[in-house]
Amino acid sequence: MRVLVAEDDFHIRQGLGEILQNEGYTVVLAENGQQALTLFSQASPDFICLDVMMPEMSGYDVCREIRRINAKVPIIFITAKAEEIDKVVGLELGADDFIVKPFGVKEVTARIRAVSRRCLQRQENVTQKITAFPMADLVVFPEELRARRTNETIDLSLRDIKILQLLYERSNQVVRRDELFNRCWGIDYLPNSRTLDQQVSQLRKRIEHDAKDPQIIQTVHGVGYRYTTR
Repeated sequence: MRVLVAEDDFHIRQGLGEILQNEGYTVVLAENGQQALTLFSQASPDFICLDVMMPEMSGYDVCREIRRINAKVPIIFITAKAEEIDKVVGLELGADDFIVKPFGVKEVTARIRAVSRRCLQRQENVTQKITAFPMADLVVFPEELRARRTNETIDLSLRDIKILQLLYERSNQVVRRDELFNRCWGIDYLPNSRTLDQQVSQLRKRIEHDAKDPQIIQTVHGVGYRYTTR
């Protein structure tokens, strides 16, 4: 899933890009409104994070132009303004949500996941839809970015879903580390030996009964990981 982030502040732009990349998205960055409009046409993002106050074209003007082309692509406005009138204008232009600066990682992650669920659930091509699948006593719902166990609901990132889906597809087989990187990070990603282990460690804490004795994501030392059906 590709996300366009348009923000003129370098640090905020890079920060949002890092948050999104850590979640498993492909990120395209724009530093002004005109560049955002150009990249929208070139990159065809699945959704957009759009700063309101930008040079060359404001976020509102960019949104108007995008809505003439595509009425459905989700747009999240990034704004330092908390006044009600600004949100009213944004909603009238077709905004799906707002991120108000300054913001925290957890807030951004929650809003991004909410918009991603709507993107996944309204995909028009049914063949692209990913159906729910079981792993041990867990059921993973890719379109919801969630898993469920009895009455427990577990929020997952897009990358978490990719990892679990690949392990499920290759049940009872070892999935090598390089394959996990290629499928879940992308072939252009330069892997760090600890990146995958840290991601799996955090994922285990959420989905395993005992993260120290994992039953869903099993380590095959020196090779990769495996999910074993029982």
